[in-house]
Amino acid sequence: MKLKPIIYIALAGAVATGMFSCTKLTEEFRSELEEGNTDVDPAGLLITAYNSLNTPYQQEQRWVMQEISTDAAMAPTRGGDWDDNGMHRAIHLHTWNADNGYMNNTFVSLGTAIYNATNVLRYNPNPQQAAEARFIRALTMFDMLDLYGVVPIREGESLEDFRIAPRVLQPQEAIDYIKNELEEILTALPNNGPTAAFVANRNAARVLLMKLHLNKGTFLNRQNPSFAAEDMNRVVALAKEITASNLYTVSAAGKYFDNFAPNNDAISTENIYTLFNKNGERGGNVDRTWNTIAHYNMRPGGWNGWCTLSDYYDKFSANDERRGIYYDYPADTTSNRKLKYHRQNVGFFAGPQYNWTTNKPLMARNPSNAPLSFTREVTIRTSGATLETAGIRPMKYAFDYAVTGQRNNDWVVFRYADVLLMQAEAILRGATGAATDALALVNGIRKERGVANLTALTLDNLLDERARELYWEGWRRQDLIRYGKFLEAWQEKAADPDPKTLVYPIPSQQLAVNPNLTQNPGY
Repeated sequence: MKLKPIIYIALAGAVATGMFSCTKLTEEFRSELEEGNTDVDPAGLLITAYNSLNTPYQQEQRWVMQEISTDAAMAPTRGGDWDDNGMHRAIHLHTWNADNGYMNNTFVSLGTAIYNATNVLRYNPNPQQAAEARFIRALTMFDMLDLYGVVPIREGESLEDFRIAPRVLQPQEAIDYIKNELEEILTALPNNGPTAAFVANRNAARVLLMKLHLNKGTFLNRQNPSFAAEDMNRVVALAKEITASNLYTVSAAGKYFDNFAPNNDAISTENIYTLFNKNGERGGNVDRTWNTIAHYNMRPGGWNGWCTLSDYYDKFSANDERRGIYYDYPADTTSNRKLKYHRQNVGFFAGPQYNWTTNKPLMARNPSNAPLSFTREVTIRTSGATLETAGIRPMKYAFDYAVTGQRNNDWVVFRYADVLLMQAEAILRGATGAATDALALVNGIRKERGVANLTALTLDNLLDERARELYWEGWRRQDLIRYGKFLEAWQEKAADPDPKTLVYPIPSQQLAVNPNLTQNPGY
């Protein structure tokens, strides 16, 4: 059972455009807060800041930009379904522009989270509350920097007066800002382990610092990144501090999906930072992990949309637990568990699918006499007999059948296995340490996933290991850019003719309201 991190107080919703423009709505919102500021509890504002992470992260806006832009995920148009004026196709094909809906929606959502976190600091929070708010701000600033190359932020007079445009941090400024914030708040954050990973904590700050140092050279020069020994050594030192906390272990064999289960707050041994979801209390959007991939005739029916590509699926060996298993968990109330059918219920759904009530093969909807069998073959525009069945469907978060409404799976942001993989990468990129040390870190993970040891570790097979371990967790684009592979061709996507796509465009709507923003080159 989840613990309540802090008391919930209902407040007016966050102002989505408040970070970037002056409107009557934002002015009224600010005046209401200021007039009654003696009654504003920072605990309630902090909950608002935490909640503002749900939409961009939980398999939606930020997630789409980080995964569907890669070889790991695609949202094919299925006849008239999933067309959306080509918005999803453009992300996978790298043909987006500044008017693509994902550009502005994600920019606004991340900006709202930055604003909401900063707003907590205006109302006399205690030291831990302030540290948690600054962590949320640092996290969303990091992702703003990663996606758009700059970070708008309201502080000082611009936080008080929306007629003043927010200043815009350039890459080095943003890196320094995030680094200083995280280092300053480290000791004020709680030392929580996996059972309270939904509260910002010291090791979450350390992971974010690791990612900042590992990607620093990429953020400064995306086409030709460098990896300074000082930064790589800092990555290794932070990883060792996380390990030395003795709060985490790599999930044991058969337990990989514990990290994503409906009760993952109770049973995960790896989760370092998560987003809180509890039925009847708060959370949101984690249902998308099922809805976006499930066919209409599965239980429950989904929207029959997103998939992975066969080349990505083929990175997994048949005995790799991560590829998919029957996962026995209490929130599975179907006959698949009760009557021990034990059909695969997590991982990559490929081939024939079965009814988990009757154990009989499922049928497609159109045509209804065709078996529901997910195919390896998929095109970005699908039609004909495989309209509904094209594409292998990944599902990491075991569906919570035990509740109606919001599912209880906490969304995973940082995990211990990622820490070890980053530590290994930093060694390969020049940190102090032997290649055998890096190899041992990776093989320690592989052993628990049921696959044979690697005999040697290179950057190429380490990138493949990150693909297997972290699929659909929101890191693939960042990894491909850091490894110099994001511009390459893959299934249903040609090689990029222009390196401008290494960073997304500033949304047109934001250029119109913030004179401090300038469009990224090439857009």
